[in-house]
Amino acid sequence: MSRILRVAGGGMYRSGQAAFGNMCRGGRMFAPTKTWRKWHKKINLNQRRYAVSSALAASAIPALVMARGHKIDNVPEIPLVISDDLSTIDKTKKAMAALEKFGAADDVRKAKASRNIRRGKGKMRNRRYTMRRGPLIIYSDESKDIVKSFRNLSGVELVHVGRLNLLQLAPGGHVGRFCIWMQSAFEQLDSLFGTYTKPSKKKNGFNLPRHSVRSGDIARIINSDEIQSVVNAAKVSKKKSVLKKNPLKNLGVMCKLNPYAMTMRRTELLAQSKKRKSAAVDKEVRKQRKKASRAFYDAMMEDEEEEESSEEESEEEDDE
Repeated sequence: MSRILRVAGGGMYRSGQAAFGNMCRGGRMFAPTKTWRKWHKKINLNQRRYAVSSALAASAIPALVMARGHKIDNVPEIPLVISDDLSTIDKTKKAMAALEKFGAADDVRKAKASRNIRRGKGKMRNRRYTMRRGPLIIYSDESKDIVKSFRNLSGVELVHVGRLNLLQLAPGGHVGRFCIWMQSAFEQLDSLFGTYTKPSKKKNGFNLPRHSVRSGDIARIINSDEIQSVVNAAKVSKKKSVLKKNPLKNLGVMCKLNPYAMTMRRTELLAQSKKRKSAAVDKEVRKQRKKASRAFYDAMMEDEEEEESSEEESEEEDDE
């Protein structure tokens, strides 16, 4: 540390200070970030399509949408599909009134109220504020005019149906984004992702993933009459569990392990009783000794008082 490079010169506070090193004030950083670092990881195209289709399916389940934190109590249905006539709105105030009509304004107000200053040094790096995500409006070419009126609302994001982004459909890896669909965009989903019977027209070789099970309620299936009438009856275990007792606390178990334990215990009890009796005798002896010492002390004090009184009388006679 004493051999670190110093600022040259003199006559000012900065001269002579340590500099340039990664441990110094104003010095370079250790292992600086490089442009050739591997910033991204390549994911297979089919996996990305699978993820987007799964995120779209999750956005249609109210429980997942509410679990993600969106306010959809007053929304009439999920997914929320709106007519393309909404694209004629040209003012943000009218756009907010339209969302109020469909019950989606609560989520916008929630996002606006969550705007806070970021903690840490990110405030200095062009990301000063943090805010929760609001609704995601998905439009098509027929309803692209909706962008101008809705883009200034807090937390609201807009995306073209042909450019669906997994970072917007599942922010932070959490599925269940509240999506507002324009009617023309919603009708293009079958041609984009296909159906269970037809492959996609625009994504070559992509088939819509099927569910592993038809019903997710496995407990109801197992407990149904059809299954329970076929399976074997539940077997009752007849094995009795033996409670292990601690021989240090249980004398009976200790006697099984050590037959001499009873003799040791009896000897210990006899010693304790003998000790108690001797303690009682010692207590009586101490009382008698204390009583005798007190009587001796009182007698001694009386003798001293008599001697003092006789000396005073003799002194008085001499004076006379």
